[in-house]
Amino acid sequence: MTAMTDLTAIPPSPAALVESRLDPARAVRRHRQAAGEPWLTEIRAGQILRIVDLMGNQAVDVIFYDRHDPAEHYSATETLLAQGSLYLSTGSVLMSQTGQPLLTIVADTCGRHDTLGGACAAESNTVRYALQKKFMHSCRDNYLLALAQADVGLGKRDLVPNINFFMNVPVTPEGGLTFADGVSAPGKYVELRAERDVWMLVSNCPQLNNPCNAYDPTPVEFLVWDGA
Repeated sequence: MTAMTDLTAIPPSPAALVESRLDPARAVRRHRQAAGEPWLTEIRAGQILRIVDLMGNQAVDVIFYDRHDPAEHYSATETLLAQGSLYLSTGSVLMSQTGQPLLTIVADTCGRHDTLGGACAAESNTVRYALQKKFMHSCRDNYLLALAQADVGLGKRDLVPNINFFMNVPVTPEGGLTFADGVSAPGKYVELRAERDVWMLVSNCPQLNNPCNAYDPTPVEFLVWDGA
């Protein structure tokens, strides 16, 4: 009988580590997102988006939607099936639920990002931690707040499984998920090319109950460059 591989011990692949040649001074947008806060913004087709983990191991929970047809949204299932890997990094194409490419990861100095662990919510805080944690601020609350403030026709029914950039959620040999210490560090970044106009819905995760961000949410930064 073949021994099962302990996926919690597998480090990010060195092949996934690709640095960008883009100059931050030439970015057309630069936005610092406060710790624990939500944001909704548009990224246009051909633009390059960089997400920077300023302090290290800060989970950035993101959902992408087609800007002109928001019913077309990021799909963790289609993305993992298309790339044949549990983790996202350089070369990963983020797919919609109909198999359409939304964005492509073109550079990554962290090496691994999660799309299985989901976004924290009142319910998951209760199940994972304690009953009294139910009303702590969560990514699901952040998403709903950002959508309500933006008033772009998206709401609760449009929330789908998300990407957790910079978050380490290894899969155990038994198929379970482990919310582990992060594999990122201050200044690490991931860079994506938009294949179409998209909405980017962000929760800069406010979670205080697991070690992914050392129990201390911190700011992150977003930079955008126009395409060549």
